[in-house]
Amino acid sequence: MLTTLKSTYSGKKVFLTGHTGFKGSWLLQILNLLGAEVKGYSLSSNQSLNLYNILDSDSKCNSIIADLRDRDKLIKEITDFQPDFVFHLAAQPLVRLSYQIPAETFEINAIGTANLLDGIRHLEKPCYVVLITTDKIYHNYEWHYPYRENDRLGGYDPYSASKACAELVIDCYRNSFFNPEQYEIHKKGIAVSRAGNVIGGGDWSKDRLVPDIVRALSVGKKVEIRNPNAVRPWQHVLEPLIGYLLLGAKLARYPLRYGQAYNFGPNFNDALSVREMLMLAIDSWGVGDFLIDQAEGQPHEAGLLKLDINKAQSELGWTPKLNASEAVKYTIDWYKVFYNERENIDIYTKQQILDFFKRY
Repeated sequence: MLTTLKSTYSGKKVFLTGHTGFKGSWLLQILNLLGAEVKGYSLSSNQSLNLYNILDSDSKCNSIIADLRDRDKLIKEITDFQPDFVFHLAAQPLVRLSYQIPAETFEINAIGTANLLDGIRHLEKPCYVVLITTDKIYHNYEWHYPYRENDRLGGYDPYSASKACAELVIDCYRNSFFNPEQYEIHKKGIAVSRAGNVIGGGDWSKDRLVPDIVRALSVGKKVEIRNPNAVRPWQHVLEPLIGYLLLGAKLARYPLRYGQAYNFGPNFNDALSVREMLMLAIDSWGVGDFLIDQAEGQPHEAGLLKLDINKAQSELGWTPKLNASEAVKYTIDWYKVFYNERENIDIYTKQQILDFFKRY
């Protein structure tokens, strides 16, 4: 897999939105190992601890700090760079925050995606675009049936609905401006990736389970959880990122065949409840305890959500390499190195990536 992806991305120009975020920072490290030339476009992180700065990521890309909603700026940065590939990760990604800033969430996630695609329209060269949305774009019936790529879109909360809107924007642009039947004219391949809840070292985002766990355990406090029985398709962050890169590589070779949506998640029987996830994390950390905070007035969050990943497995040759227990251990081990040997964290991050590639 490492050799395959190097042959695709080495020496190529990659425009990466959301490069200062958690997933974006990990993807930037992988692209750097693959030999790509990366231009990042994102807001700066507002966290005192953030993976981008910890890994000295400014030295690994041309970083543009700007807003997706600044359409003219975004188009200029895209057209000036003339990318071969685009990976669109930038978003307002938090469900609970979306209740506080609903209109802004729609602006960033839906209109921001339209602005990006407008920039792609201005390119007069081949370009392959992977747009990342979320598993939460599906209309959630809270059933055990895993959602497939052709299932109904929806969204109870503003975040989920904004991402479903982004998918409609993508579909519109694909039909109107990047129609596969006119590929020989526009030379653009457009694909969508839908991933579940990711975990991994270096995430300190607010209102996410693993960051909340680590913040508490690192100072000897009890972990507070809201929905212990909620089931999520947890996966290590490297799983979908390799999926995105593999999809981009397939898209570059066969743009008409792979210009579709793909789910990336864990195996069907590997979804865990919040309580199960927490107990694995505490076991990996070595010590800890938790309490349940189910105060009234909490905003609605989905209780059960699973993805069908058969399409990615059969068409892309992608498959999860870490089970839930291994994913948690990968994650907690990263935080242990960070808190105990911070000077080695850049080397350790690269080693985790290379160790993961070996599983292919």
